[in-house]
Amino acid sequence: MNELDFSFEDSPWEAFLRTRRPGDTVSAANLLALLEGEEEQALEDALEELEAEGMELSLSELPRAAGTGEAALRLRQEVQLVKKGLKPKALEPNDPLRLYLEEVAAMGVSGDEEVLAGRCARGDGKAMEALTELGLKRVIALASEHVGYGVLLLDLIQEGSLGLWQAVQSYRSGDYSAYRDRWIRFYMARAVTLQARANGVGQKMRQALEDYRAVDERLLSELGRNPTLEEIAGELHMTLEEAASVRKTLEDARLLAQARQPVEPEEEQEAQEQAVEDTALFQMRQRVMDLLSAVSEEDAKLLTLRFGLEGAKPLSPEEAGKRLGLTPDEVLAKEAAALAKLRNG
Repeated sequence: MNELDFSFEDSPWEAFLRTRRPGDTVSAANLLALLEGEEEQALEDALEELEAEGMELSLSELPRAAGTGEAALRLRQEVQLVKKGLKPKALEPNDPLRLYLEEVAAMGVSGDEEVLAGRCARGDGKAMEALTELGLKRVIALASEHVGYGVLLLDLIQEGSLGLWQAVQSYRSGDYSAYRDRWIRFYMARAVTLQARANGVGQKMRQALEDYRAVDERLLSELGRNPTLEEIAGELHMTLEEAASVRKTLEDARLLAQARQPVEPEEEQEAQEQAVEDTALFQMRQRVMDLLSAVSEEDAKLLTLRFGLEGAKPLSPEEAGKRLGLTPDEVLAKEAAALAKLRNG
């Protein structure tokens, strides 16, 4: 009987996570963009993979969301409540959040968390209970950092409490406080990511990537050089931070695609190289090579790295910046100035 060989290619999000190591931080916005079009279970699987590998979720690139419908007003109120110090008396007497905050404040449990954590690691049930009660105030504090993303504060506290319990149960050694906070933050970030998916953030991110790529290519053709981040942001009516976030996602996707691309036959590779030579980028490289003597040695090195003028591949602003000790924005600014000098020279 012949054996059947089944091979299944990783989905984009699976391939993306394969490039990350345990303990790495993953952008929730990037993950949602990669998961756009996938079934809901795929997001659950991705989050389970992050949890199993001890990775962290970054919410910094997710848009703030005020919510819709009846929850919108409450969400806005909670943002203001946190800004004023999250005082229970600012809420109605029978408000569930107020009742919970007052209950936690009234808890009289005390003790050294690191000592209790050591006892928990040895399976002491009473220490686990005490450590959980001690950690609830920390859950509330961290929940306050996550308001504004479309998840109600009481829901954030509930998710953070699950993370706290996971930390208490699984702790074995090391800095307990840092371990506890990581688990609490992960569970809250997971709730925010699920809500962002429901709000269509993945679809919006995909559209932003397509718009960025289109504007980048158009400006390259019109200007005869790589457009600056400021120019692209202006065309897209984005802030610099938003444009930088989209650019980083595009570069991650490009690197991922290169890593997954199979080695091609020599003929196909030659055909692709010839096609590259027909692009505006190649023409600009040739032009820059002819004019490099008109700029300083530092600018010549920068342009050589950016355009791949010595036979190497062109480097991104981040890669070139690492070589030269500059930030990506500084690389783009210096590049624009050097190219302007070449044009005017």
